[in-house]
Amino acid sequence: MTGSPPLRDAAPGRLWRAAALAWLLVVLAVGLHQWQFWKHDGIDTDVMALLPVNEQAPDVALATEQLVGQMSRQVVVLLGAGEWADARAAAQVLRQSLGSGAGARLREDPIAQKTSIDAALGFYQPWRERLLTPQQRALLTGTPDAALVQKALQDLYQPAVQARLSDWVSDPLGLWTQWWTTRGAQSQARPRDGQLWVAADGLQWAVLQFTLEGSAFRLSGEPVLGQALQGALAQVQAQWPGARMVVAGVPLHAEAAAVQANSEINTIGWGSLAGVLLLAWLAFRSLRPVALVGVSLLVGCAVALSVTALLFGQVHLLTLVFGASLVGVAEDYGIHYFASRQGAPGRSPHGLMRGLMPALWLALGTSAIAYLALGAAAFPGLRQMAVFSVVGLTAAMLTVVCWFPWLDRGTMPHSRVAERIGQTLMAWPRWRQALPGSVAVCVAMALLLWLLGGLRAQDDVRQLQSGSAALVAQQRQVGEILGLPSPAQFYLVQGSTPEQVLQREEELKDRLDALVARQLLVGYSAVSDWVPSARRQDSDGALVARAQEAVYKGVNDALGESFARAATPAPAPLTVQAWLAQPISTAARPLWLGEREGRYRSLVMLRGVTNLDSLPALAGAAQGLEGVAWVDKPAEISGLLQRYRISMTELLLLGHVLVLAALWLRFGRKAWRAWMPTVLASLVVVGVLTAFGAPWQLFNVLALMLLLGVGIDYGIFLQEHEDDPHAWLAVVIGAGSTWLSFGLLGLSATPALKAFGLTLMLGLPLVLVLAPLFRSPTDPKEP
Repeated sequence: MTGSPPLRDAAPGRLWRAAALAWLLVVLAVGLHQWQFWKHDGIDTDVMALLPVNEQAPDVALATEQLVGQMSRQVVVLLGAGEWADARAAAQVLRQSLGSGAGARLREDPIAQKTSIDAALGFYQPWRERLLTPQQRALLTGTPDAALVQKALQDLYQPAVQARLSDWVSDPLGLWTQWWTTRGAQSQARPRDGQLWVAADGLQWAVLQFTLEGSAFRLSGEPVLGQALQGALAQVQAQWPGARMVVAGVPLHAEAAAVQANSEINTIGWGSLAGVLLLAWLAFRSLRPVALVGVSLLVGCAVALSVTALLFGQVHLLTLVFGASLVGVAEDYGIHYFASRQGAPGRSPHGLMRGLMPALWLALGTSAIAYLALGAAAFPGLRQMAVFSVVGLTAAMLTVVCWFPWLDRGTMPHSRVAERIGQTLMAWPRWRQALPGSVAVCVAMALLLWLLGGLRAQDDVRQLQSGSAALVAQQRQVGEILGLPSPAQFYLVQGSTPEQVLQREEELKDRLDALVARQLLVGYSAVSDWVPSARRQDSDGALVARAQEAVYKGVNDALGESFARAATPAPAPLTVQAWLAQPISTAARPLWLGEREGRYRSLVMLRGVTNLDSLPALAGAAQGLEGVAWVDKPAEISGLLQRYRISMTELLLLGHVLVLAALWLRFGRKAWRAWMPTVLASLVVVGVLTAFGAPWQLFNVLALMLLLGVGIDYGIFLQEHEDDPHAWLAVVIGAGSTWLSFGLLGLSATPALKAFGLTLMLGLPLVLVLAPLFRSPTDPKEP
């Protein structure tokens, strides 16, 4: 019959029915996995998990991982009051408040309270004449014997000048007391009345150390720890209104990140979903398209989440935030189907889908090329995002192809909004000299970038996260009050035996002492501060013995006495293993990383590095020392970001070539018409951001990669269905919802995601405006 649809439009066939049922089984399996996934909480919030392992220094990466693991569950609370009695009583109220409810996950570390100075003195007693500070060593080697005798006599006749830990006869120079004074100076906190105390900023502070039960990164997205601490502070301030509290610890930052990401997921994901469904309703005036498009989006996100979790074990929160914007891309397939249904109401759903599938599969393929390029970088976070995106788009596409023809029953109502949007295509001009004009625009944009001084590259690691300003300030204050070392820069020391590690630490510390004298840093913390190498113990023991013999002789000559050193056999050297077994090692224990693959490793941490100009000198201190490596984590990560910004730019150019080649297979000589709008939009975005002084970073490049995948779809649809108002309707609705998704991504408080969103916020409307200009001219002679 003339005008009737072909027979295949009416008969979907067994293969289509089998595909629909198979996809239903897959979705049911995904639903079961989703229930298990959210029940066991497979969300990761650790920002370090997003970063690539430094393949050039795996030992450094391992050391950093161990350091983070040791610190990841520690929370330090300083509770201050005007009087120590008030601070001590307030600390007890705080403990009681945290002992129940949400604060029960915080368990106070009792080791600090149990550490007794008497027990520590008893442990070190056998080696007290074999322990010297660098200052003492310099004193004994560079001071004449007569001066040492005078110092000893002064200490003998004026014992109140310095409180002693031993009698004068056994330690005439007071070396034992001075050594402990230096050890205590590494932390400002002191034991007092059964707990740690420090005085700073005009207040008396009680120092409380807690350990979080369970992982610091398995958090619910609610400020549980923060609320527990604030609730405890409220109880304290009810009795002592002037009390203050400052807190520090990785769990608090992890919780703040989880709360922020949870809020952004809700805003971006549900906001973009609502926007997409609203646009679908305005275009089609029917609940059926809205419901089915919503189903495709939910299935796409669910399948993407399950596959990502199965491949990576855990899904990072930033992957979910990024994946939430996938809504604006995945709905293009459903929107295109219903726009075509509205324009061809007489065709069967299956027949219509057959006609659309070439364009839909090509659009999916080009988008997948762009997304997969994200995974080419060695960033685990980017690989997760790439897998999530490609799987999500594919799942949404399969949902549309397999289910929509079966579920879409009935007619499509007429919509004035859809009709008016479709009619705007006819009013859109065609760029008759598009090819030479495009080349001219590209040259002009390149010249503009040159005149503006080029891109202002910024590869700062801080773009990866946006820590709470209040928490960062408190972390800094706690570090200053307690004199804690910073984990940002440190030295990694390695050796085949513990003794070799200690010797190499001592060689490094000799160089660091010179930098301390130049005031480039306040000090350092190392295991060898507490456990000198056996070689150093022997040399210091000999130095002390010689000095004491000279002092005893001088004092005896001056006073007519007969003082002499006690004849005791030399003890076996103090070892790291013996020290680790004692409570006194608690504070410095994280510095000893132990043995791995036949190598022993330790960390030397720095205190008081406030000026970045001192970093080159600190890095130079490790040069030429075997087994000693300088680690500057911010600089290392920033260097990685720079490397991958450059490599991803190269992949972006390669992606453009591959996409153009794919378009050539479909459109031949007209392929450039589907490709050029995205090229021009990308160049304009780069020019605008450069003109406004915005920094150029890796995530701008990634956004342009995504713009390639999304923007090409618009060119494909307009080339496949030229002058078709319903195809134009699908492009406009899809572009609007995609822009809404990535516009909301630009609201993210994470600088990296914000840069990503802003780049697409500018680029997507430009592609939409430019794509109709590149429709083929009415003159058939022009390509």
